[in-house]
Amino acid sequence: MTETLAATPPTEARAAQDDSGWLGPAQSLLATIVIAVFVITFVIQAFQIPTDSMEDTLLIGDYLLVDKLHYGGTLGYPFAPYRPVQRGDIIVFHYPVNPPQHFVKRVIGVPGDRVRLIDRKVYVNGVPVQEPYVVHKIGDHNLFRDEFPRLNLPYGLDSRWWLQMQKLVEDGQLIVPSGHFFVMGDNRDDSYDSRYWGFVPQENVIGRPLIIYWSLRSFNDDMPRSPSPSDKIRHFVSAALHIFQSTRWDRTFRIVR
Repeated sequence: MTETLAATPPTEARAAQDDSGWLGPAQSLLATIVIAVFVITFVIQAFQIPTDSMEDTLLIGDYLLVDKLHYGGTLGYPFAPYRPVQRGDIIVFHYPVNPPQHFVKRVIGVPGDRVRLIDRKVYVNGVPVQEPYVVHKIGDHNLFRDEFPRLNLPYGLDSRWWLQMQKLVEDGQLIVPSGHFFVMGDNRDDSYDSRYWGFVPQENVIGRPLIIYWSLRSFNDDMPRSPSPSDKIRHFVSAALHIFQSTRWDRTFRIVR
């Protein structure tokens, strides 16, 4: 005996198709959202440079893609490719004094290092560091900034950091404690960095800048030092309206080093 498959009546087929017609697009949209959230949370994230503290390496208006897996990221060390943070690395991190803020600086000292500045020149463990990326744009000589560490209390120094620093200075050198990093900006004379507020804890590190995917010259125009969300939107709209004139094409897709 031969078995035959019963055909679905046309009206039932149409009903089944109508019932599931919205399900496919909805599942596709949900999958896209989940993947996007995963990538932003664990893999890569976009940031924008609002200040000049890392000039000339990073300029105001540079848009970065940050690699969040490079140092282990939020997936945990056993599951992600990573390497330890090293001297000379540029890192994006949660500002220790106000964690919701994101800072980007260069690592000068890693745990156990002894750091000091003599006449603006950085010494680590008694050896002068070659820093071809550093620029000096201010002519005056500042004892605290340029002859660091000093135990006086200058304007802008976090008081808690001042108390901590006194315990970590030995023979005129600042000792970087375990699990922390000493960071400074490449625009060395105009950078609010570890000299003024202290170390970056390992857990505050988000990742490393990977590439400049866009750079807008218009962000230099009357942009506040600490821009509000409305400032950023206003400048973004202005740049979008003049995209070809405001884009720094020579910086687009530049690898960050």
